[in-house]
Amino acid sequence: MEEELRLLAERLAELEASAGLTNTMFAEAYYYITIPLMILIHVGFLAYEMGATRMKNVLSSGIKNLLAFATALPAFYFFGWWVYWAFPTGFSLSAGPNEISGLAYANSIALGWGESAQYMGPNIADNVSGVVWGAFAMFAATTASIMSGSVIERIQTVGFTILAIILGSFSWVLAAAWGWHADGWLVQSWGVHDFGAAGLVHAVAAFFALGVLINLGPRIGKFNADGTANVLTGHSIPFTVIGLMLIIAGFWGFLMACVVVGGEAWSWSANFTTIYGTPTTLSALAFNILMSTAGGIIGAWVVTRDPFWMMSGALAGIISCASGLDVYFPATAFVVALVAGMILKPAATWLERRGIDDAVGAVTVHGTIGIYGMLALGIIASGYPALTGAGVATVSFVGQLVGSIVFVLIGLVTGYVSSLVLKWLGMLRVPEAAEKAGLDPVKVPTQAYPEGIPKSAPASN
Repeated sequence: MEEELRLLAERLAELEASAGLTNTMFAEAYYYITIPLMILIHVGFLAYEMGATRMKNVLSSGIKNLLAFATALPAFYFFGWWVYWAFPTGFSLSAGPNEISGLAYANSIALGWGESAQYMGPNIADNVSGVVWGAFAMFAATTASIMSGSVIERIQTVGFTILAIILGSFSWVLAAAWGWHADGWLVQSWGVHDFGAAGLVHAVAAFFALGVLINLGPRIGKFNADGTANVLTGHSIPFTVIGLMLIIAGFWGFLMACVVVGGEAWSWSANFTTIYGTPTTLSALAFNILMSTAGGIIGAWVVTRDPFWMMSGALAGIISCASGLDVYFPATAFVVALVAGMILKPAATWLERRGIDDAVGAVTVHGTIGIYGMLALGIIASGYPALTGAGVATVSFVGQLVGSIVFVLIGLVTGYVSSLVLKWLGMLRVPEAAEKAGLDPVKVPTQAYPEGIPKSAPASN
Protein backbone atom coordinates (compact mmCIF):
# COMPACT_ATOMS: atom_id res chain seq x y z
CA MET A 1 0.00 0.00 0.00
CA GLU A 2 2.78 2.42 0.92
CA GLU A 3 4.57 1.63 -2.35
CA GLU A 4 1.42 2.34 -4.34
CA LEU A 5 0.96 5.65 -2.53
CA ARG A 6 4.58 6.55 -3.23
CA LEU A 7 4.23 5.74 -6.93
CA LEU A 8 0.99 7.72 -7.06
CA ALA A 9 2.66 10.73 -5.43
CA GLU A 10 5.53 10.54 -7.90
CA ARG A 11 3.10 10.35 -10.79
CA LEU A 12 1.17 13.38 -9.51
CA ALA A 13 4.43 15.31 -9.16
CA GLU A 14 5.33 14.44 -12.76
CA LEU A 15 1.91 15.58 -13.98
CA GLU A 16 2.21 18.85 -12.05
CA ALA A 17 5.66 19.48 -13.48
CA SER A 18 4.40 18.71 -16.98
CA ALA A 19 1.41 21.02 -16.52
CA GLY A 20 3.68 23.79 -15.24
CA LEU A 21 5.99 23.41 -18.22
CA THR A 22 3.05 23.42 -20.62
CA ASN A 23 1.67 26.58 -19.04
CA THR A 24 5.04 28.33 -19.13
CA MET A 25 5.51 27.40 -22.77
CA PHE A 26 2.01 28.69 -23.53
CA ALA A 27 2.78 32.01 -21.81
CA GLU A 28 6.02 32.30 -23.76
CA ALA A 29 4.28 31.62 -27.09
CA TYR A 30 1.37 33.90 -26.17
CA TYR A 31 3.52 36.99 -25.60
CA TYR A 32 5.82 36.10 -28.47
CA ILE A 33 2.83 36.22 -30.86
CA THR A 34 1.79 39.65 -29.60
CA ILE A 35 5.09 41.16 -30.77
CA PRO A 36 4.72 40.65 -34.56
CA LEU A 37 1.06 41.63 -34.25
CA MET A 38 2.12 44.87 -32.62
CA ILE A 39 4.68 45.43 -35.36
CA LEU A 40 1.65 45.67 -37.66
CA ILE A 41 0.82 48.85 -35.75
CA HIS A 42 4.09 50.31 -37.00
CA VAL A 43 3.47 49.08 -40.53
CA GLY A 44 0.17 50.93 -40.28
CA PHE A 45 1.72 54.09 -38.87
CA LEU A 46 4.29 54.03 -41.65
CA ALA A 47 1.62 53.83 -44.36
CA TYR A 48 -0.73 56.19 -42.53
CA GLU A 49 1.77 58.99 -42.13
CA MET A 50 3.41 58.64 -45.52
CA GLY A 51 -0.04 58.80 -47.13
CA ALA A 52 -0.96 61.84 -45.01
CA THR A 53 2.21 63.63 -46.15
CA ARG A 54 2.54 65.72 -49.30
CA MET A 55 4.69 64.21 -52.04
CA LYS A 56 7.71 66.36 -51.25
CA ASN A 57 7.93 64.92 -47.71
CA VAL A 58 6.92 61.27 -48.12
CA LEU A 59 10.26 59.56 -47.50
CA SER A 60 11.29 61.90 -44.70
CA SER A 61 8.12 60.87 -42.87
CA GLY A 62 9.01 57.24 -43.50
CA ILE A 63 12.53 57.72 -42.12
CA LYS A 64 11.10 59.36 -39.02
CA ASN A 65 8.79 56.41 -38.38
CA LEU A 66 11.57 53.89 -38.82
CA LEU A 67 13.77 55.80 -36.39
CA ALA A 68 10.95 56.08 -33.86
CA PHE A 69 10.65 52.31 -33.89
CA ALA A 70 14.37 51.62 -33.87
CA THR A 71 15.45 54.07 -31.16
CA ALA A 72 12.60 53.42 -28.72
CA LEU A 73 13.56 49.75 -28.35
CA PRO A 74 17.17 50.08 -27.09
CA ALA A 75 16.16 53.12 -25.01
CA PHE A 76 13.51 51.02 -23.31
CA TYR A 77 16.01 48.18 -22.79
CA PHE A 78 18.69 50.35 -21.21
CA PHE A 79 16.47 52.71 -19.22
CA GLY A 80 12.69 52.40 -19.58
CA TRP A 81 12.29 48.90 -18.12
CA TRP A 82 14.23 50.05 -15.05
CA VAL A 83 11.93 53.06 -14.58
CA TYR A 84 8.85 50.81 -14.63
CA TRP A 85 10.12 48.65 -11.76
CA ALA A 86 11.82 51.45 -9.79
CA PHE A 87 9.11 54.06 -9.30
CA PRO A 88 5.59 52.63 -8.83
CA THR A 89 5.21 54.25 -5.41
CA GLY A 90 6.27 57.65 -6.73
CA PHE A 91 9.86 58.83 -6.83
CA SER A 92 10.71 56.83 -3.73
CA LEU A 93 13.58 54.38 -4.08
CA SER A 94 12.29 52.07 -1.34
CA ALA A 95 10.55 48.76 -1.99
CA GLY A 96 6.81 48.66 -2.56
CA PRO A 97 4.24 46.99 -0.27
CA ASN A 98 4.69 43.61 -1.98
CA GLU A 99 8.48 43.88 -1.89
CA ILE A 100 8.62 43.52 -5.67
CA SER A 101 9.54 47.08 -6.57
CA GLY A 102 11.97 49.77 -5.70
CA LEU A 103 15.56 50.54 -6.63
CA ALA A 104 17.12 47.23 -5.59
CA TYR A 105 14.59 45.20 -7.52
CA ALA A 106 14.82 47.40 -10.58
CA ASN A 107 18.59 47.16 -10.55
CA SER A 108 18.45 43.39 -10.56
CA ILE A 109 15.51 42.59 -12.81
CA ALA A 110 15.85 45.42 -15.33
CA LEU A 111 19.59 45.99 -15.46
CA GLY A 112 20.53 42.36 -15.04
CA TRP A 113 23.00 42.77 -12.20
CA GLY A 114 24.37 39.73 -10.37
CA GLU A 115 22.33 36.53 -10.49
CA SER A 116 19.48 38.31 -12.25
CA ALA A 117 21.58 38.87 -15.37
CA GLN A 118 20.04 35.66 -16.73
CA TYR A 119 16.70 37.42 -17.12
CA MET A 120 18.03 39.95 -19.63
CA GLY A 121 19.50 37.53 -22.13
CA PRO A 122 19.62 33.89 -23.27
CA ASN A 123 18.58 31.55 -20.47
CA ILE A 124 16.84 28.24 -21.09
CA ALA A 125 15.44 28.21 -17.54
CA ASP A 126 13.55 31.48 -18.07
CA ASN A 127 10.87 31.22 -20.73
CA VAL A 128 8.93 34.40 -20.13
CA SER A 129 11.00 37.49 -19.22
CA GLY A 130 12.27 38.26 -22.71
CA VAL A 131 8.92 38.02 -24.45
CA VAL A 132 7.16 40.06 -21.75
CA TRP A 133 9.90 42.67 -22.08
CA GLY A 134 9.35 42.56 -25.84
CA ALA A 135 5.64 43.29 -25.43
CA PHE A 136 6.40 46.24 -23.15
CA ALA A 137 9.05 47.48 -25.56
CA MET A 138 6.45 47.52 -28.34
CA PHE A 139 4.26 49.74 -26.15
CA ALA A 140 7.24 52.10 -25.91
CA ALA A 141 7.68 52.14 -29.69
CA THR A 142 3.96 52.77 -30.14
CA THR A 143 4.08 55.94 -28.04
CA ALA A 144 6.80 57.33 -30.30
CA SER A 145 4.76 56.51 -33.41
CA ILE A 146 1.68 58.23 -31.96
CA MET A 147 3.68 61.43 -31.52
CA SER A 148 5.27 61.05 -34.94
CA GLY A 149 2.20 61.80 -37.05
CA SER A 150 1.46 65.11 -35.36
CA VAL A 151 4.78 66.70 -36.27
CA ILE A 152 5.29 65.64 -39.88
CA GLU A 153 6.69 67.92 -42.58
CA ARG A 154 8.61 70.38 -40.38
CA ILE A 155 10.51 68.68 -37.54
CA GLN A 156 14.22 67.92 -37.62
CA THR A 157 15.02 64.21 -37.72
CA VAL A 158 17.59 64.29 -34.90
CA GLY A 159 15.34 66.42 -32.70
CA PHE A 160 12.42 64.08 -33.32
CA THR A 161 14.58 61.06 -32.45
CA ILE A 162 15.58 62.61 -29.13
CA LEU A 163 11.93 63.29 -28.33
CA ALA A 164 10.98 59.71 -29.27
CA ILE A 165 13.60 58.37 -26.85
CA ILE A 166 12.34 60.57 -24.00
CA LEU A 167 8.72 59.59 -24.60
CA GLY A 168 9.40 55.91 -25.17
CA SER A 169 11.81 55.32 -22.31
CA PHE A 170 10.60 57.73 -19.64
CA SER A 171 7.31 59.62 -20.02
CA TRP A 172 4.90 56.76 -20.67
CA VAL A 173 6.92 54.37 -18.49
CA LEU A 174 6.54 56.65 -15.49
CA ALA A 175 2.79 56.74 -16.10
CA ALA A 176 2.79 52.93 -16.37
CA ALA A 177 4.74 52.57 -13.11
CA TRP A 178 2.16 54.72 -11.33
CA GLY A 179 -1.03 53.49 -12.97
CA TRP A 180 -0.31 50.14 -14.64
CA HIS A 181 1.44 48.28 -11.84
CA ALA A 182 -0.17 46.51 -8.90
CA ASP A 183 1.95 48.64 -6.53
CA GLY A 184 1.36 51.88 -8.43
CA TRP A 185 0.27 54.69 -6.14
CA LEU A 186 -2.52 55.73 -8.50
CA VAL A 187 -3.91 52.21 -8.31
CA GLN A 188 -3.39 51.68 -4.59
CA SER A 189 -4.65 55.09 -3.47
CA TRP A 190 -7.12 56.13 -6.17
CA GLY A 191 -8.31 52.89 -7.75
CA VAL A 192 -7.15 53.89 -11.23
CA HIS A 193 -8.06 51.26 -13.81
CA ASP A 194 -6.63 51.49 -17.32
CA PHE A 195 -6.57 47.93 -18.60
CA GLY A 196 -5.82 48.71 -22.27
CA ALA A 197 -3.63 51.76 -21.60
CA ALA A 198 -5.95 54.43 -23.03
CA GLY A 199 -4.50 56.98 -20.63
CA LEU A 200 -1.00 55.83 -19.82
CA VAL A 201 0.02 55.02 -23.41
CA HIS A 202 -2.33 56.90 -25.74
CA ALA A 203 -3.07 60.04 -23.74
CA VAL A 204 0.49 60.41 -22.45
CA ALA A 205 1.86 60.16 -26.00
CA ALA A 206 -0.79 62.53 -27.38
CA PHE A 207 -0.26 65.24 -24.79
CA PHE A 208 3.50 64.84 -25.14
CA ALA A 209 2.88 65.56 -28.83
CA LEU A 210 0.79 68.61 -27.91
CA GLY A 211 3.66 69.96 -25.82
CA VAL A 212 5.96 69.52 -28.80
CA LEU A 213 3.48 71.14 -31.21
CA ILE A 214 3.25 74.27 -29.04
CA ASN A 215 7.00 74.84 -29.52
CA LEU A 216 7.23 73.47 -33.05
CA GLY A 217 4.51 75.64 -34.57
CA PRO A 218 2.32 75.01 -37.62
CA ARG A 219 3.45 74.09 -41.11
CA ILE A 220 4.02 76.94 -43.52
CA GLY A 221 0.72 77.73 -45.20
CA LYS A 222 -1.47 75.99 -42.64
CA PHE A 223 -3.02 79.15 -41.20
CA ASN A 224 -4.03 82.42 -42.82
CA ALA A 225 -3.44 85.87 -41.37
CA ASP A 226 -6.95 85.90 -39.91
CA GLY A 227 -6.36 82.61 -38.11
CA THR A 228 -8.45 80.43 -40.40
CA ALA A 229 -6.95 77.09 -41.34
CA ASN A 230 -6.14 75.66 -44.75
CA VAL A 231 -6.38 71.97 -45.54
CA LEU A 232 -2.93 70.55 -46.39
CA THR A 233 -4.09 67.26 -47.83
CA GLY A 234 -1.74 64.30 -47.92
CA HIS A 235 -0.83 62.85 -51.30
CA SER A 236 -2.62 59.49 -50.83
CA ILE A 237 -5.76 59.22 -48.72
CA PRO A 238 -6.25 55.54 -49.76
CA PHE A 239 -2.75 54.78 -48.46
CA THR A 240 -3.63 56.54 -45.22
CA VAL A 241 -6.90 54.64 -44.78
CA ILE A 242 -5.14 51.31 -45.38
CA GLY A 243 -2.52 52.28 -42.82
CA LEU A 244 -5.22 52.97 -40.27
CA MET A 245 -6.77 49.56 -40.89
CA LEU A 246 -3.35 47.94 -40.32
CA ILE A 247 -3.14 49.78 -37.01
CA ILE A 248 -6.51 48.27 -36.07
CA ALA A 249 -5.15 44.79 -36.92
CA GLY A 250 -2.08 45.42 -34.77
CA PHE A 251 -4.26 46.54 -31.89
CA TRP A 252 -5.28 42.94 -31.31
CA GLY A 253 -1.68 42.18 -30.35
CA PHE A 254 -1.42 45.35 -28.26
CA LEU A 255 -4.49 44.44 -26.21
CA MET A 256 -3.53 40.75 -26.00
CA ALA A 257 -0.31 41.87 -24.36
CA CYS A 258 -2.32 43.71 -21.69
CA VAL A 259 -3.51 40.31 -20.42
CA VAL A 260 -1.47 38.43 -17.81
CA VAL A 261 -1.32 34.68 -18.48
CA GLY A 262 -1.84 32.85 -15.18
CA GLY A 263 -0.32 29.64 -13.84
CA GLU A 264 3.32 28.72 -13.34
CA ALA A 265 4.58 31.72 -15.30
CA TRP A 266 3.01 34.12 -12.78
CA SER A 267 2.36 33.38 -9.16
CA TRP A 268 -0.91 35.08 -8.28
CA SER A 269 -3.48 33.38 -10.48
CA ALA A 270 -4.13 30.23 -12.47
CA ASN A 271 -6.28 32.18 -14.95
CA PHE A 272 -6.01 35.17 -17.26
CA THR A 273 -5.95 38.48 -15.35
CA THR A 274 -5.32 42.15 -15.98
CA ILE A 275 -2.07 43.79 -14.97
CA TYR A 276 -3.86 44.56 -11.67
CA GLY A 277 -4.64 40.91 -10.97
CA THR A 278 -8.38 41.30 -11.62
CA PRO A 279 -10.00 38.61 -13.79
CA THR A 280 -10.47 38.90 -17.54
CA THR A 281 -10.83 36.66 -20.58
CA LEU A 282 -9.93 36.73 -24.24
CA SER A 283 -13.65 36.39 -24.86
CA ALA A 284 -14.19 39.85 -23.38
CA LEU A 285 -11.57 41.26 -25.75
CA ALA A 286 -13.10 39.56 -28.79
CA PHE A 287 -16.56 40.96 -28.06
CA ASN A 288 -15.51 44.45 -27.10
CA ILE A 289 -12.75 45.18 -29.60
CA LEU A 290 -15.03 44.34 -32.50
CA MET A 291 -18.01 46.23 -31.10
CA SER A 292 -15.93 49.32 -30.27
CA THR A 293 -14.38 49.31 -33.74
CA ALA A 294 -17.83 49.25 -35.31
CA GLY A 295 -19.17 51.92 -32.98
CA GLY A 296 -16.29 54.29 -33.74
CA ILE A 297 -16.67 53.92 -37.50
CA ILE A 298 -20.43 54.47 -37.42
CA GLY A 299 -20.15 57.48 -35.11
CA ALA A 300 -17.59 59.18 -37.37
CA TRP A 301 -19.65 58.34 -40.47
CA VAL A 302 -22.74 59.96 -38.97
CA VAL A 303 -20.85 63.23 -38.48
CA THR A 304 -18.41 63.38 -41.42
CA ARG A 305 -19.09 60.82 -44.21
CA ASP A 306 -15.29 61.01 -44.66
CA PRO A 307 -13.32 57.71 -44.99
CA PHE A 308 -10.28 59.21 -43.26
CA TRP A 309 -12.30 60.18 -40.21
CA MET A 310 -14.25 56.92 -40.33
CA MET A 311 -11.03 54.93 -39.99
CA SER A 312 -9.77 57.37 -37.38
CA GLY A 313 -13.11 56.71 -35.70
CA ALA A 314 -12.33 52.98 -35.64
CA LEU A 315 -9.12 53.73 -33.79
CA ALA A 316 -10.88 56.18 -31.49
CA GLY A 317 -13.57 53.59 -30.79
CA ILE A 318 -11.05 51.06 -29.54
CA ILE A 319 -9.14 53.66 -27.52
CA SER A 320 -12.35 54.94 -25.91
CA CYS A 321 -13.11 51.44 -24.58
CA ALA A 322 -9.54 50.30 -23.91
CA SER A 323 -9.56 51.15 -20.19
CA GLY A 324 -12.61 48.94 -19.63
CA LEU A 325 -12.41 46.19 -22.23
CA ASP A 326 -12.15 43.70 -19.36
CA VAL A 327 -15.40 44.83 -17.69
CA TYR A 328 -17.70 46.21 -20.39
CA PHE A 329 -20.55 44.31 -21.96
CA PRO A 330 -20.46 44.50 -25.79
CA ALA A 331 -23.47 46.85 -26.01
CA THR A 332 -21.78 49.21 -23.56
CA ALA A 333 -18.57 49.19 -25.58
CA PHE A 334 -20.53 49.96 -28.75
CA VAL A 335 -22.26 53.00 -27.22
CA VAL A 336 -19.07 54.39 -25.66
CA ALA A 337 -17.29 54.01 -29.02
CA LEU A 338 -20.21 55.47 -30.98
CA VAL A 339 -20.00 58.66 -28.93
CA ALA A 340 -16.21 58.73 -29.39
CA GLY A 341 -16.61 58.55 -33.16
CA MET A 342 -19.16 61.36 -33.12
CA ILE A 343 -17.06 63.80 -31.06
CA LEU A 344 -13.79 63.03 -32.84
CA LYS A 345 -13.89 65.51 -35.74
CA PRO A 346 -15.47 68.37 -33.74
CA ALA A 347 -12.78 67.97 -31.08
CA ALA A 348 -10.02 68.03 -33.72
CA THR A 349 -11.55 71.15 -35.28
CA TRP A 350 -11.70 72.85 -31.87
CA LEU A 351 -7.98 72.22 -31.35
CA GLU A 352 -7.11 73.45 -34.85
CA ARG A 353 -8.95 76.71 -34.20
CA ARG A 354 -6.56 77.30 -31.29
CA GLY A 355 -3.67 77.44 -33.75
CA ILE A 356 -2.40 73.87 -33.25
CA ASP A 357 -1.36 72.11 -36.45
CA ASP A 358 -1.79 68.44 -35.58
CA ALA A 359 -1.27 67.00 -39.04
CA VAL A 360 -3.10 63.70 -38.50
CA GLY A 361 -5.34 64.48 -35.53
CA ALA A 362 -3.29 62.32 -33.15
CA VAL A 363 -3.77 64.60 -30.15
CA THR A 364 -7.53 64.19 -30.50
CA VAL A 365 -7.67 60.50 -31.44
CA HIS A 366 -5.26 59.34 -28.76
CA GLY A 367 -5.44 62.14 -26.20
CA THR A 368 -8.95 63.57 -26.06
CA ILE A 369 -10.54 60.18 -26.70
CA GLY A 370 -8.16 58.40 -24.33
CA ILE A 371 -9.19 60.70 -21.48
CA TYR A 372 -12.86 60.44 -22.46
CA GLY A 373 -12.53 56.66 -22.24
CA MET A 374 -10.93 56.74 -18.80
CA LEU A 375 -13.62 59.06 -17.43
CA ALA A 376 -16.42 57.02 -19.00
CA LEU A 377 -15.11 53.95 -17.19
CA GLY A 378 -15.11 55.89 -13.93
CA ILE A 379 -18.86 56.35 -14.32
CA ILE A 380 -19.83 52.99 -15.80
CA ALA A 381 -17.63 50.77 -13.60
CA SER A 382 -17.84 52.76 -10.37
CA GLY A 383 -17.29 50.44 -7.42
CA TYR A 384 -15.46 47.76 -9.39
CA PRO A 385 -12.35 46.48 -7.51
CA ALA A 386 -9.20 48.06 -8.89
CA LEU A 387 -7.06 45.20 -7.55
CA THR A 388 -7.49 41.61 -6.51
CA GLY A 389 -7.97 40.91 -2.80
CA ALA A 390 -10.02 42.24 0.10
CA GLY A 391 -10.27 45.87 1.14
CA VAL A 392 -8.73 47.19 -2.07
CA ALA A 393 -9.42 50.54 -3.74
CA THR A 394 -12.31 50.61 -6.17
CA VAL A 395 -12.87 52.34 -9.49
CA SER A 396 -14.50 55.77 -9.26
CA PHE A 397 -14.99 58.84 -11.43
CA VAL A 398 -12.79 60.89 -9.08
CA GLY A 399 -10.03 58.30 -9.21
CA GLN A 400 -10.14 58.12 -13.00
CA LEU A 401 -10.11 61.93 -13.12
CA VAL A 402 -7.04 62.07 -10.90
CA GLY A 403 -5.31 59.47 -13.07
CA SER A 404 -6.25 61.38 -16.22
CA ILE A 405 -4.82 64.63 -14.85
CA VAL A 406 -1.58 62.91 -13.89
CA PHE A 407 -1.24 61.26 -17.32
CA VAL A 408 -1.96 64.54 -19.13
CA LEU A 409 0.60 66.41 -17.03
CA ILE A 410 3.29 63.76 -17.49
CA GLY A 411 2.88 63.90 -21.26
CA LEU A 412 2.39 67.64 -21.66
CA VAL A 413 5.15 68.76 -19.29
CA THR A 414 7.83 66.36 -20.53
CA GLY A 415 6.92 67.03 -24.17
CA TYR A 416 6.88 70.80 -23.75
CA VAL A 417 10.09 71.06 -21.72
CA SER A 418 12.14 68.69 -23.86
CA SER A 419 11.02 70.30 -27.12
CA LEU A 420 11.63 73.78 -25.69
CA VAL A 421 15.22 72.80 -24.90
CA LEU A 422 15.64 71.47 -28.44
CA LYS A 423 14.17 74.71 -29.79
CA TRP A 424 16.70 76.75 -27.82
CA LEU A 425 19.46 74.55 -29.26
CA GLY A 426 18.16 74.99 -32.82
CA MET A 427 17.40 71.26 -33.13
CA LEU A 428 13.62 71.26 -33.30
CA ARG A 429 12.45 72.70 -36.63
CA VAL A 430 13.93 72.55 -40.12
CA PRO A 431 14.89 75.86 -41.81
CA GLU A 432 12.12 77.65 -43.68
CA ALA A 433 13.78 77.16 -47.05
CA ALA A 434 14.03 73.39 -46.51
CA GLU A 435 10.39 73.17 -45.48
CA LYS A 436 9.24 75.06 -48.56
CA ALA A 437 11.38 72.97 -50.91
CA GLY A 438 10.32 69.72 -49.23
CA LEU A 439 12.29 67.54 -46.86
CA ASP A 440 12.77 64.74 -49.39
CA PRO A 441 14.80 66.80 -51.91
CA VAL A 442 16.83 68.37 -49.09
CA LYS A 443 17.31 65.51 -46.64
CA VAL A 444 16.75 62.17 -48.40
CA PRO A 445 19.21 60.67 -50.94
CA THR A 446 16.49 59.06 -53.04
CA GLN A 447 13.06 59.87 -54.49
CA ALA A 448 9.70 58.42 -53.56
CA TYR A 449 8.32 58.76 -57.08
CA PRO A 450 11.27 59.09 -59.49
CA GLU A 451 9.01 58.86 -62.54
CA GLY A 452 6.37 61.17 -61.16
CA ILE A 453 2.64 60.54 -60.86
CA PRO A 454 0.52 61.13 -63.95
CA LYS A 455 -2.41 63.48 -63.54
CA SER A 456 -5.87 61.97 -63.68
CA ALA A 457 -7.56 62.12 -67.07
CA PRO A 458 -10.41 64.60 -67.31
CA ALA A 459 -13.84 63.10 -66.82
CA SER A 460 -15.65 62.33 -70.06
CA ASN A 461 -18.96 64.01 -70.82
